[in-house]
Parts: sequence; structure tokens; C-alpha cells
Amino acid sequence: MAEAVLFASDRPVPPARLQTVLPAGTEVAAVLAGLAARYAGRGVELVEVAGGFAFRTAADLAPRLTRVVEAPRRLPRAAMEALAVIAYHQPCTRGEIEEIRGASLAQATLESLLELGLIAPRGRKEVPGRPTLWGTTPRFLEQFGLKSLKDLPRREELVAPEPPSLPLPGAASPSSPP
Repeated sequence: MAEAVLFASDRPVPPARLQTVLPAGTEVAAVLAGLAARYAGRGVELVEVAGGFAFRTAADLAPRLTRVVEAPRRLPRAAMEALAVIAYHQPCTRGEIEEIRGASLAQATLESLLELGLIAPRGRKEVPGRPTLWGTTPRFLEQFGLKSLKDLPRREELVAPEPPSLPLPGAASPSSPP
């Protein structure tokens, strides 16, 4: 029954939801472990994403499938930047997003992220004007294959280290007199 629910669902299924369809006394963790073992190394695998479990295409097949399956449209750069700011600084206001990005943010950009279900309002900031606070959604976690926001890459992983500066041939060193 758990396998059928996981296959039929268009969203990750939380363990609590699975418990409601299993016979009394059945451990959800044991059922999930059994399914994960059964599907390990096959074309689809059971993965934990966004607080639930779902069947996903095996990672080793993904590059081959991108040639077969039509890829969804990519978000524009401004939308990806805004989404990254929201993910790392949530909850945050549109003004805070613009300040961090260093550029203005079109209302259409926020609306497209809202329409895709990647962000949602998280209340209002207690300042004059009471701007809307934005945060990511479980759909965001699902879209990017994350269990939780703790799985976001750290800044050090995203920023390439600066290469060491090498002296130019024939250039005077700062310690030598001109």
C-alpha cells in the first residue's frame, strides 16, 4: 500500500501520511527502508525530499534522460537571484532582496516565483508600511531535491577561492625602492 501511495502521489509523502494507510502496528521506517532497498540500483529510487518520500529517477540515468524528456523552462537570472536571497535570508522583504542583489526587483519576478509555488508570504514586517515577508515553500525543497534548508550549500562551497597573486615579471616589489 505504501508503494502505491508513493507512486500515485505528485508530491513527496510525509511518513505520517503513510502511517495512516498502513495496518496498525506497522513501522513506517521499516516499510520505507524495505522499499529503498528494493529499488536501490534500479531506474527509480526512493528518496527523502521536502519532509517526505518520493520515487525519483536514479541519478546515474539523469544525464541520459535529459535528451529524452523535455526539460522544464529555466527561471530567468533575476528570479534565480531573488530565490537564492530568499532561501538564504528568509523571511525577507522585497526591499531587502533588492538591497542584497544590488538591483531593483520587478513585481513580475516575485509573482512568477509565487505562481510556481517556490515562495510564499510569511507575514508582514513590523516597520512602517508593513512590507510582506517572503520565504521558501516545500515545493522549493522538492524542486531542488533538498530535505531541508540546512541542505543548502554553504557560502564557502559557492564562492570560488581567489587565486594567489603572482608578481609580474619586471615589476617592482612593494618593498623595493623606486
